[in-house]
Amino acid sequence: MESGAGKHWTEEEVKALLSVWSEKNIRKQLHGTLRNKGIFIYIAKRLQELGVCRDWKQCRAKYKNLKYEYRTVKYAHNSGDVTKTMKFFHDLDAILRYEPVTQLAAEENGRCSATETQLNTSPTTDNTQGEISVSLEDDEDAPGDPLLFMSHVRPVQLGNLYLCLSPTPRDAGNPTSAIEASKTPTFIPTVANEGGKHWTVNEVRALIRIWSDKSIQQQLEGTVRNKRIFEQVAARLQNFGIDRDWKQCRTKYKNLKHEYKSVKSAQDSGSTSKSMKFFNELDAILGHSTMEQASKSDNDESGRPPEWTEAKSKKDCIEILEDEEDFTNSTQAALEATQIKKETIDIDDDSLSTTSEDRSCTPVAKRIVGTDNQIPLDEAQNHFKVITVNDTGAGKHWSDNEVRALINIWSDAKIQQMLEGATRNKEIFEEIARRLMKRGIDRDWKQCRTKYKNLKYEYRALQKENEHHGNPRRKMRFYDEVDCILRRQPLGPSSWGCESSSLLSVSVGEVTANTGSLGVKRKAWNDEMSPVPLKKSPSENTILQFQKLLTEKVHTVTEGKKLLLERLCKQEEMQDLNRSQLYGDPSAIKQVSAPAAAMAPAASELKLGKKINEGKTKEVFELPEIPGCVLMQSKDQITAGNAARKDRMEGKAAISNTTTSCVFQLLQEAGIKTAFVRKHSDTAFIAGHCEMIPIEWVCRRIATGSFLKRNPGVKEGYKFYPPKIEMFYKDDANNDPQWSEEQLIEAKFCFAGLTIGQTEVDIMAHSTQAIFEILEKSWQPQNCTLVDLKIEFGVNILTKEIVLADVIDNDSWRLWPSGDRSQQKDKQSYRDLKEVTPEALQMVKRNFEWVAERVELLLKTKSQGRVVVLMGSPSDLSHCEKIKKACATFGIPCELRVTSAHKGPDETLRIKAEYEGDGIPTVFIAVAGRSNGLGPVMSGNTAYPVVNCPPLSADWGAQDVWSSLRLPSGLGCPTTLSPEGAAQFAAQIFGLNNHLVWAKLRSSMLNTWISLKQADKKLRECTL
Repeated sequence: MESGAGKHWTEEEVKALLSVWSEKNIRKQLHGTLRNKGIFIYIAKRLQELGVCRDWKQCRAKYKNLKYEYRTVKYAHNSGDVTKTMKFFHDLDAILRYEPVTQLAAEENGRCSATETQLNTSPTTDNTQGEISVSLEDDEDAPGDPLLFMSHVRPVQLGNLYLCLSPTPRDAGNPTSAIEASKTPTFIPTVANEGGKHWTVNEVRALIRIWSDKSIQQQLEGTVRNKRIFEQVAARLQNFGIDRDWKQCRTKYKNLKHEYKSVKSAQDSGSTSKSMKFFNELDAILGHSTMEQASKSDNDESGRPPEWTEAKSKKDCIEILEDEEDFTNSTQAALEATQIKKETIDIDDDSLSTTSEDRSCTPVAKRIVGTDNQIPLDEAQNHFKVITVNDTGAGKHWSDNEVRALINIWSDAKIQQMLEGATRNKEIFEEIARRLMKRGIDRDWKQCRTKYKNLKYEYRALQKENEHHGNPRRKMRFYDEVDCILRRQPLGPSSWGCESSSLLSVSVGEVTANTGSLGVKRKAWNDEMSPVPLKKSPSENTILQFQKLLTEKVHTVTEGKKLLLERLCKQEEMQDLNRSQLYGDPSAIKQVSAPAAAMAPAASELKLGKKINEGKTKEVFELPEIPGCVLMQSKDQITAGNAARKDRMEGKAAISNTTTSCVFQLLQEAGIKTAFVRKHSDTAFIAGHCEMIPIEWVCRRIATGSFLKRNPGVKEGYKFYPPKIEMFYKDDANNDPQWSEEQLIEAKFCFAGLTIGQTEVDIMAHSTQAIFEILEKSWQPQNCTLVDLKIEFGVNILTKEIVLADVIDNDSWRLWPSGDRSQQKDKQSYRDLKEVTPEALQMVKRNFEWVAERVELLLKTKSQGRVVVLMGSPSDLSHCEKIKKACATFGIPCELRVTSAHKGPDETLRIKAEYEGDGIPTVFIAVAGRSNGLGPVMSGNTAYPVVNCPPLSADWGAQDVWSSLRLPSGLGCPTTLSPEGAAQFAAQIFGLNNHLVWAKLRSSMLNTWISLKQADKKLRECTL
């Protein structure tokens, strides 16, 4: 079953799904795409509008199940069995009756064959011409049922061509067109989800123009991780007025390279019929580099002894070359190696290798056998290819200790048994990730699964090489350990000794590393000597001694650099900490603690210090390895009435931790100062160490609960405008009495050196109201009413400032779905129990789970919006960049355009129509100096908001501003001189329907008020 399926779909939910699915544009997109996550996210949002709360994975799983069940019934009907039926058959028949699909069947060689078929009332079809070999998508495990039709296939190699299957070919029923299509196949890379909209001719020309820059070419040739380069390319495209992200640029770059190489190969073979656009431009860029590389390769081969060349040719049989387009030129052995048990290897941006993953290695000059010549390091790069192993979505290198921990968990017999017997293994790798977390290693399940697959692949590729060439030497890390697991042998103590069993054999070939890079470049020419004892020449003895010395040096330098990096990181951490104390940066503790948390020893568990405090539902531990931080560990316990009622509720710790982490993340992103650092595990999170102020702050919108008892005569449901703030002193013996501001001030509390006075009380009171309003606004899209909220503050021991601390979970508020008290989902449902039974506790737990699921949605928004800045001249760019930067602080996309209402009114109106046509809510900001005709013209021709933000000059500003202020009747075009003010005005418009933008605005107001309050306090202290 696909992840996310789980819960039963009601009849109303299925009807809602079918109503969305039946729309023509939805069907068209589902048929025409390989990666359909975005479509199902859209479907899930549409379902939410219909009152059905399902995530995109659940929608996709139900979609597939309905298609499978329908086709099973349809197949039975076509076979003459009319007794088989299903619900919604006629609805599905109307949607799927004429849909062309791709049917997969297994072949003898372990691949799958795909044939185009079309379900129709007639059981006969002629659309089963020529079979095409395809590979299954990694996350689409196909069962052996021949009735299952798969629409997601990956392009695979057919000779020297790539062919991609589409679920809806244009001429599915025409065999001739299928043959013609195979002659000129379209290449769709495995990163097809990076593509997006079609590239126009002008956009491609601009990309090629940037690509032709020598500096760009050199960077692209010399790097493995090229994200930064394509970010630079995307930024330069922006200067041409082309809005493309780095992934789209990289995909287009790869596609152009592939197409050029295909055409170039055909032309070199004597075929002049094959051509492409921009061939000459690409030939000018790639033709020279290709010939240069070939020349260098020939020179390298000619300069080597014959036996080295022979050894290299054998070794090349297992290498997977850099970049997907180069894969077509690799050997057949490489192709077979990638299909061991049809396992798909998760590959990062560029390449894969069976070499070591260590990043830290000393740069060594290359020595050539038989000579005393030393080749400089920069020239040594010409003699080998860059090959690395990376993890999809991981980004972060796996250290040796992390890999050892993973292998140790993998060696567990239960884990091995589960991995062998499972098709969908997400839950297994989640368990592995949890075990790693207990050892202090923070890896998600995808990273664990990718590393597991890469280790298996390297091991099997190496075995295949040994079978072909009889090479018994190991060339991968942890070979012995993986071999023991896959051969079902127990791991011996020697497996975890020194690194001699897993260290890569480094020959006299080239070894080079760049400590500033994530990639390690290695390629050995000859790793083995003849098994027959022969008399060695002096030069060969020198080689062997150099090899041994080199291996020892590499290991020594690697370990030394690891220690050096740890020291440098700790020094940087302490410097950042000192800066935060000196300048009072409120976000410093969050920024410092997160890297510090990652500095804990990888192979051991996160070391806990003494227990600082223990409450009814949580424990607080010191973290000696992370100065200034503590671990907040939740407990599976629920209480009411100051622990007068107390029960154990299995799973409550994880539920509460999820709720707290999401709420604190929402508040932090909005700009509220909190103690939260990051989620550590399912039941714990890391927070800044605070001395807690023993006051519970309560903010109420609706009168209910204890307020009614303390204020007789007030009816339940009475609403407070503004919200009512109350405070209660934490004293269990006296049932937490209510305090006034005066009592709190007169108590003269002092925490972490900060005395609680009038200023501090005012800051906490205003912060309580702002936090309540942010959460209240965030729950409104979920049709939930936040009735009241209880929070606590503490003083951070490092920054000496008041921050939101403790936890905010389902014990901290009252939530009424649809504003109906009878549907309450908070802890009040536990308080109201007359008798606590297992069934009643399950009901309470379901309420808590409901809240935990919904609280994750608070971090997202359905609302869209953007700001389009129109400048009258490129000279206004610096002014517009300030607007764009200010928009980014509110999380609002911003686009810059150049147009003049005076010199090109038709183009101005065309740009306006372009943004009106796609349906995304837009605010136009007109930036025009001198005589501002841009804003008034836009305001008179669009119903969207238009704001003037003229860049006034010192000489004529007083006169120029009147063109923005004095407008004809019927125009509503406000003027703001400040770029930041214009962005804030746009944010206030979007904030009406976007709770995330509104939260940033509300937090900005609070932080401005707090800064003024603190400045006033400091001034008074200096005066006194």
